[in-house]
Amino acid sequence: MEKSIKIIRNPYEEPYHINLIFKASNGENSGQLEIYDNADQLKKLADILEDFPFNSKRTFLWELGSENPKENFAFYFKCKFSLIEHSSECVIEIRLNNNQGGIEKSISEFNIKCYPAELNKLGQLLREFSKLEKETLTWNGLEGIVE
Repeated sequence: MEKSIKIIRNPYEEPYHINLIFKASNGENSGQLEIYDNADQLKKLADILEDFPFNSKRTFLWELGSENPKENFAFYFKCKFSLIEHSSECVIEIRLNNNQGGIEKSISEFNIKCYPAELNKLGQLLREFSKLEKETLTWNGLEGIVE
């Protein structure tokens, strides 16, 4: 297993809302979660990552839902992109929680270490994916494909 992010798009109320299956791995741990978001979020994320870390923000948080039971969200999704202090490397912090109880409970949390050029490549892939013409984005560092 190697570091990877795979996003599968299921057409849903497009072009305004998107339904995605988000899968990720750091080579040791992995997880997946079905999420719903605004379609413009993919373009915003592409803008940030294509220019990472040279933009004004050295951290970007893509977060959906909540883990607070009182807020009654179907899921919690966190994907935080940031620089590792005193290093030329970056980290993608991932937390995926389906907010289910009992035997249906599923929570994954791990980090993916990478370089700015790898995040730039992910941004380029997201730019193509945000056109909502292809169904799958696959990234494993400096390589990736949208098909």
